[in-house]
Amino acid sequence: MSSAAEQEAVAGHQATGNGRQAAAVNGARRAAPPPAVPARPGAPTPLGARFRVGPDGVAGTNFALWAGGAEGVELCLFDERGKESRVRLAELTHEIWHGFVPGALPGQRYGYRVHGRWDPWTGARWNPAKLLLDPYARAVDGDFGLPPEVYGHVRDWPQQHVADTVRDDRDSASYVPKGVVVHDDDDWADDRRPKTPWADSVIYELHVKGFTRLHPDIPEELRGTYAGLAHPAAIEHLVRLGVTAVELLPVHQFAHEDHLLRRGLRNYWGYNSIGYFAPHAGYAASGTTGQQVGEFKRMVRALHAAGIEVILDVVYNHTAEAGELGPTLSLKGIDNRGYYRLQDDPRRYADYTGCGNTLHVVQPQVLRLITDSLRYWVTEMGVDGFRFDLAAALARSMHDVDMLSPFLAVIAQDPVLRRVKLIAEPWDVGSGGYQVGAFPPLWTEWNDRYRGAVRDFWRHALPDVREMGYRLSGSSDLYAWGGRRPYASVNFITAHDGFTLRDLVSYERKHNEANGEGNRDGTDDNRAWNCGAEGETDDEGVRALRRRQLRNLLTTLLLSTGVPMLVAGDELGRTQGGNNNAYCQDNEIGWVDWGLLRDPGWKELSALTSRLIELRHRHPVLRRRAFFSGRAQTADGLRDLAWFTPRATEMTEQDWYAPAATLGMYLSGRDIPGRDEHGDQILDDSFLAVLHAGEEPVSFVLPGPPWAERYEVVVDTSLEEQAEAPGVEHPAGTEITVPARAVLLLRVAG
Repeated sequence: MSSAAEQEAVAGHQATGNGRQAAAVNGARRAAPPPAVPARPGAPTPLGARFRVGPDGVAGTNFALWAGGAEGVELCLFDERGKESRVRLAELTHEIWHGFVPGALPGQRYGYRVHGRWDPWTGARWNPAKLLLDPYARAVDGDFGLPPEVYGHVRDWPQQHVADTVRDDRDSASYVPKGVVVHDDDDWADDRRPKTPWADSVIYELHVKGFTRLHPDIPEELRGTYAGLAHPAAIEHLVRLGVTAVELLPVHQFAHEDHLLRRGLRNYWGYNSIGYFAPHAGYAASGTTGQQVGEFKRMVRALHAAGIEVILDVVYNHTAEAGELGPTLSLKGIDNRGYYRLQDDPRRYADYTGCGNTLHVVQPQVLRLITDSLRYWVTEMGVDGFRFDLAAALARSMHDVDMLSPFLAVIAQDPVLRRVKLIAEPWDVGSGGYQVGAFPPLWTEWNDRYRGAVRDFWRHALPDVREMGYRLSGSSDLYAWGGRRPYASVNFITAHDGFTLRDLVSYERKHNEANGEGNRDGTDDNRAWNCGAEGETDDEGVRALRRRQLRNLLTTLLLSTGVPMLVAGDELGRTQGGNNNAYCQDNEIGWVDWGLLRDPGWKELSALTSRLIELRHRHPVLRRRAFFSGRAQTADGLRDLAWFTPRATEMTEQDWYAPAATLGMYLSGRDIPGRDEHGDQILDDSFLAVLHAGEEPVSFVLPGPPWAERYEVVVDTSLEEQAEAPGVEHPAGTEITVPARAVLLLRVAG
């Protein structure tokens, strides 16, 4: 049916008996309008609600909302009982509606009603019956449920193909959270940012709630909160591990999807943002009428005091309002056409995210919203960087991904943002969205090529070792252009999305039945090997092999050039029972099980992880700031990087293309480019790493001069307890036996 025909059909339904449902929904008697509150003109900047004292000494709040194309804006104020008062914002400056309300103090709850045309066929979806969250609200009070009243259209209209065009006039104010006025009272003068260089960074991805919810040494009332993450017991584990930064899964205010609520589930990960300035209220122990802001800041301070940076996983590519059949919570009701990418048929949304909508970052007001939010979290909330979910969607100009896009250009020149850590998830779900290696030099990237290669190597599924060589040495094939450095590659084997590390060696198939989607959700490309049995088993041989594989994977990650990223609980043997898409599992499936530390086997894995990170911190040869040259730097022919076969011969081109399960990598500590802070040459030990993924032991001859005279074993992943490994020495030229499926790290002695 064409748009014109659909319009005519809907009009007919509403004008005849077939429109009885719309009449029942929209024809109820309206309550008397709330009392009006006078407002002074105020100022159009800054956007949002800002408490201040006026020139006459009267305290109040300035409210400013960009609503391009709107015909009118009402500010709605709510008292403790939920009684609503309305303020007509009569001042309009450059499409910003604004006013100063005397007596509106911190803690004041508020929202907006925006008036305009209801014409979905042209993308116009204004509906003043819907209370809207301020996009600049810095605190949010209340939960998002999704009853029919929060939809701008009649959600249950019998003809669903035109349901989005039938306006729902029921008031949504009782069913949606409100923004909260927050007082700015923090200058961060006592905070000391760690400012860890990229090359020295070790990232630890964690969920604020999931990391602390079951921790026995955190008080019950603080578990699952920002205060819980700031607790000494939580920070002690991070310090003991040696990580330099936590990457927090989304902490912007988010909403739960309707399909999850209908199944009795919730959005656990939080990739469904609706408030880009507000810390998610559900993670606050101290209160939700502004207290969450101070609690978040105290968490950041505590982590900084321990030398740990805070990186936020941010979702600026889409919002919780979904597509045309989604709820009207904020941007959709403020200016649908101004905030979202629409298709040629303006009723429909362009969806490069798989979540129903995509923010139109080319639009100046959207770009301003995002950059204002980013600067706020840096300057006023103290964070040190961002990981951008589906960053390729943000880099799209009109349609295609464009590395000269307005978003990337603005970030590159911004004096605040260009100085913090910026991590791209370099893909989206649209055509041409896979952009690994393509982001400009200011950015680092999640390197999924690394993830795939390491998983395939240790399940012995690589046709040769070429890919592994690139990934171990910093992925120069992807990043050695335009001044990029090895730390442009964020190396990871697991992330929140997919199997945990333990499940990677315990399952080959996903087991997502608890998600209620018939096990259809989640990837089927797991590149996993279960070591001979699917799931948990009592077979001690299989269990021992799995623990060895975990040691192999962790050792590979932490010896690789680039920036390693661990996932919370992987060092403890955390399992999700084979669920590779636990986005809706706000329960023991998704939470870290700290009881695993009582198991000697998992405690040893945690100790090995800490030891490997400490080794990395101690040795600059393992965290290089420039790519290897592979060329001889001295007369003796010693190079900064060399690759060896088990026969102690340097690898030839033929060797790189031949099937192999063993790879020897020599890292020279004599040829590290750059100088230290005193201007002196950087010198370090040299190392030989031997990675063997074969199911049988292999003989390996240790290379002789000029590479080494003798070697000392530093790590042997075939051993359950690594304390047994150090101290064993071998003369160069010795033929040693590398156990099946193991990593040996040897230091050049003397």
